[in-house]
Amino acid sequence: MNSMPSLNTAESPMEDLLGRSALSTIAMLRSSSLASAVQQEIERMISTGELGPGDKLTEAFLADRLGVSRGPVREAFRVLEEAGLLQLEKNRGVFVRQIPIEEALEIYELRAMMEAHVGATLAQSASRAQLEELETLIGQMEEAVADGQEARYHALNVSFHERMVSFAGNQKLLALYRKGNQKLLALYRKLTRELSLLRLRNLAEHGHLITSIAEHREMLCAIASGDCARAAEALRQHVLMSRERTLQKDRLQNAAASS
Repeated sequence: MNSMPSLNTAESPMEDLLGRSALSTIAMLRSSSLASAVQQEIERMISTGELGPGDKLTEAFLADRLGVSRGPVREAFRVLEEAGLLQLEKNRGVFVRQIPIEEALEIYELRAMMEAHVGATLAQSASRAQLEELETLIGQMEEAVADGQEARYHALNVSFHERMVSFAGNQKLLALYRKGNQKLLALYRKLTRELSLLRLRNLAEHGHLITSIAEHREMLCAIASGDCARAAEALRQHVLMSRERTLQKDRLQNAAASS
């Protein structure tokens, strides 16, 4: 009787290759996920003031603190440099970026133009649900101020403005920026990230927070009124007032440094 042929349970070269490919893909996804988590944590540390402009960051310290290898930290550094939050200096290391006052003022001016257009667009197109979401965010901002949570207020403030930009995704806006609303939002986020290096300092005083909330209330009322000119001006003035606070703070610091 002929014996049964033995079954070869070893993977074929193609199966082996596919297996290695899958493992490689998983490893890449895991590394990408870790880099994203590290990036978010560094951004949080910057936005809360735990890391300030000019502070030096090291791969070894962050890798040890976050329990990851240096690879994800290095990738997070690269992404945050592109976002304008970090500065990599050859032979010196990685630093939280210091925004020159002249550049900050230019960013505010660009934001003022963008937000004026967003305000006019939303005055025409905002839905009841969108207005209610913005109202909810303002309520949360008021609660944060009442509880003395300046960092939380800052995060909600950023969310409020980003939601407005996201809501303003009509064809007129898309045609103006040509590359679509996601590209506009990406550009807007880059500008707000850079200004976040200054914003905590500007909104540190309780009186400034109260003023900022009042400005947000006026923006929402102007949008809800359906008056495009009023909404555009409300958003534009809000950004320009932030610009003025930044300029005044810089002048006071320079005066104190020279006295």
